Amino acid sequence: MKILYGVQGTGNGHISRAREMARAFSTLGAEVDFLFTGRPDNRYFDMDCFGQYQVRRGLTFVTENGEVNRWKTLANNHITTFLHDVRSLDVSGYDLVLNDFEPVSAWAARRQKVHSIGISHQNAFLCDIPTQGRSWVDAMVLRGFAPTAQQLGVHWFHFNQMILPPIVPLHAAPVGHDQSVLVYLPFENLQAVLELLTRFTQVHFYCYHPDAVEDREYSNVSVRQLNRESFHQRLHQCCGVIANGGFELPSEAMSLGKKLLLKPLHGQYEQLSNVMTLEMMGLARSMSYLDPAAVRNWLDCGSVGAVTVPDVAMGIARWVLSGNWHHCDELWQQLWERVEYPEVVQEAMVEWCTHYPPNHKHSAITTL
Repeated sequence: MKILYGVQGTGNGHISRAREMARAFSTLGAEVDFLFTGRPDNRYFDMDCFGQYQVRRGLTFVTENGEVNRWKTLANNHITTFLHDVRSLDVSGYDLVLNDFEPVSAWAARRQKVHSIGISHQNAFLCDIPTQGRSWVDAMVLRGFAPTAQQLGVHWFHFNQMILPPIVPLHAAPVGHDQSVLVYLPFENLQAVLELLTRFTQVHFYCYHPDAVEDREYSNVSVRQLNRESFHQRLHQCCGVIANGGFELPSEAMSLGKKLLLKPLHGQYEQLSNVMTLEMMGLARSMSYLDPAAVRNWLDCGSVGAVTVPDVAMGIARWVLSGNWHHCDELWQQLWERVEYPEVVQEAMVEWCTHYPPNHKHSAITTL
């Protein structure tokens, strides 16, 4: 089976998920080619595991000071280039196109009638799950941005629907708690982040940011360039994480038992919904702006414990290679049976199980 895997490269979360899928497929000896869109070629880093991957411009979102700028997003997305990329991408030689919210490969597969399966956090929002701030425009974008024949969503809970657990890395390195705090707020102004963190001189922060041109020390803050290996070392050793409301970093932090303080990206309903869900589960605290009081209160609280997650990437890879794509019940059941929540989270899970009626179909197919 020959597979093309299209990955949205705007944020590092999609790429992190793709790394785990690449590991699983490589272990199983599968033939997979990768395509990335959403950022310039020179802004990708630590990509060796993807081999000779392809890059296209694709579509992306423009953010400024922690908020999506809709007008600049429209102005910076060149539709003619996107349409050319879709028409020129030949997927006819592939048995399957996998897709993580990546529009070029999704539309090319639809145009050339090659079967496609979307595996992303965004697909979970096609189901009946808690959301906040979603408009009808958001719903239209969700359905039309990267349409696939089948959709598998990943989320922190299944809500009695065909949603799988999060894909997180296997933990090879030892986990410690050295009282430092890892900060990853790539959509915020770096100087504004530093002004916030330097208020808390008793805490040492490691701040990774795309605008950091070199590693440097700034009072009680170690500013670091984006580096995957260094970032994960700090993630394993810190006591907590301050981040935006994405999906992958909170998922990995939770699996390591790290406490979370999240600032969702304004104008991004997915992040608003993520933060609301984690607060309801008791797994994170939030702030709507770079709020010193929220940071102070969060620093004084402890972690609720780790969420145990199985090797979801390997489970999905085996399911994909089986070719039995329209039957997901066994995969769904096996993976969720191995998820373990901290005891204090169980109450929210019980409430949700009664609120969301069982869906015995558990179909992976959604009609768009």
